[in-house]
Amino acid sequence: MINKNLALRIFEGFSIQRWNDLIRPFDLVEMDKAGEKMVIAYIIGKFEEHKGVKIDWEWMAYASLFDLLRKISLSDIKSPVQQLLKKEYAQEYMRLNEWVLNQYKPIIDDELFSRFTIYIGQKAGTFPIPEKSEAASHVLSASHKYSTVRELQMLAAVNERERLGKTETELQAQLQPYLDLEGLQMMLTHQKTYDFLLKIEQLRFQTRWNQTPRVPKTSVLGHSYFVAVMTLLLGRCSGVKMCSRRIINNFFSGLFHDLPEAVTRDIISPVKQATDALPNIVKRIEDEIVGRELVPLMEDFFAQELIYYTNDEFINRINDDGVVKEVSWEELNERYNDNAFEPVDGKLVRVADHLGALLEADSSIKHGITSMHLERGRESSLAHYAAGSMINGIDVAKLFSEIVA
Repeated sequence: MINKNLALRIFEGFSIQRWNDLIRPFDLVEMDKAGEKMVIAYIIGKFEEHKGVKIDWEWMAYASLFDLLRKISLSDIKSPVQQLLKKEYAQEYMRLNEWVLNQYKPIIDDELFSRFTIYIGQKAGTFPIPEKSEAASHVLSASHKYSTVRELQMLAAVNERERLGKTETELQAQLQPYLDLEGLQMMLTHQKTYDFLLKIEQLRFQTRWNQTPRVPKTSVLGHSYFVAVMTLLLGRCSGVKMCSRRIINNFFSGLFHDLPEAVTRDIISPVKQATDALPNIVKRIEDEIVGRELVPLMEDFFAQELIYYTNDEFINRINDDGVVKEVSWEELNERYNDNAFEPVDGKLVRVADHLGALLEADSSIKHGITSMHLERGRESSLAHYAAGSMINGIDVAKLFSEIVA
């Protein structure tokens, strides 16, 4: 379930600075890293699927959340120190992991805590990774390493070689076990897939609410990952046992819901809604630009899926033999809660999107950095959902009121 404490804890990912011992030309924060890691994991995973490898996407989605939760708790301990602890001080490393789990036990439900505990054990080597999840684990680990490499490459422009040489050598060595992955090879050799990643990386540089001072600042990519995680957790609160593809589609629809902004930039909501016709016009223009600038960079074997995630991203829908249909939540549950229909709770993605905006505004206001835009944004988010109205099984007005209380 989602509660105030869990939502705020995850939101801390926007405040954890990375590489803060180097010169940084832009903010590098943990939530953005988590978002880029999952974009890379999606790309590499799709290459593997295209070769016939089974990828446990649901395991991967939860693993990415657990990685972030662990990082939030251990933000002051650098990765090399943790690796040394694991290798040479096994007992202390185990106690450290127990300490991490105890931070979250009071704020997450028993089933999710059990998953988290098992995952921590898998990462520590205490429990084996299930055979069906081994390929996903391999892909996720590769994505973690390569997303770190990409950050270092961005920092290289403003840091002397002497500052980076040792770290760069270590990271390149850590990539070696993953060179069997075709998608990683394509990015390392700067093929078309690398150009696609460069476009998506632009979402790291785009600041949301860019017309007002705000603390913490959030990027479009970090926000997108936050929406993906919130959509995953909201699905658990809906009271419905969702099929696996529905869980996966919800997560990645959240992750990619702002993908068009990689080529259109973030158009703030007040501008989009300046006239009655403008929202539809903006959407049409976005679709045209995406078709012209982004789709040619996508591989054929995942382009249609990404288009499915980004077109009409906020409606409940299914894909029935290539025909996309808008459906009600009741129909999703009663007729289409089956992997064959590729169901998506688009309205949950919208709730998660609004939840992200609400926390962005409310957090800054409570830090003492406020403005007319933030005040209006918070009030708009709270007023958007009528009291008692249920959206895909969620009493959104109640949830939002509790979170900002």
